Amino acid sequence: MPEDTPPASRTGHGPTSRSDHEPGRGLRERKKIKTRQAIRRAALRLFAEQGYEATPVDRIARAADVSTSTVFRYFPAKEDIVLTDEYDALMAEAIRDRPPDEPPAVSLRHALVGLLGPSAGEEREELLARLRLIREVPALRARMSGCLADSGGLLREALAERGGRAPDDFEVRIAVGAVLGALREAVFHCLDHGPTATAATATTPTPTATTCAENMATAINRTLDLLARGLPL
Repeated sequence: MPEDTPPASRTGHGPTSRSDHEPGRGLRERKKIKTRQAIRRAALRLFAEQGYEATPVDRIARAADVSTSTVFRYFPAKEDIVLTDEYDALMAEAIRDRPPDEPPAVSLRHALVGLLGPSAGEEREELLARLRLIREVPALRARMSGCLADSGGLLREALAERGGRAPDDFEVRIAVGAVLGALREAVFHCLDHGPTATAATATTPTPTATTCAENMATAINRTLDLLARGLPL
């Protein structure tokens, strides 16, 4: 296994394997990505079966067929298994790919909703599982604040480039902070009140990842619309 820690962004929202097939990535980098994915998927499976707090890192390592030290090389803390991903960089890239004269809110809408689209496949299910864990586990919610700050830095850079501003421009910082804070509350509201918030019964089938993703995409759209209208109440 590679001994250096692969770069990863920190966020509460993000794909884990789309970049695995990019032709520009070398064999070493692809192996890092596969190892990171294996650890995360083993952890999510164990968290679902046993609960987050009841699952120690050494058990995750055994399930992923790696050493405990390897887990910590990729994820310095247990919380990082849930909170770190490659979504931030992909969102920034998606924003840069949008037309330069497009309003920032429209570019953000395309970048965010695209992460929940059908093309995301298994990654979308993992994202939804991670978001549920963040909502349910206090330790993850506490760490999320720092992760959102990192996410904000990347988004500020992408949006600042479009407007010819500096990433630490006051208005850029306020706009990105407002969007990220609003989106966090939208996602939590969706998890609290959507179909995943109630237990399934014989007459109420378990909601699919597609249904949950569609509800979350709708919540994201409503949030950006509300911000664009100046937060009318």
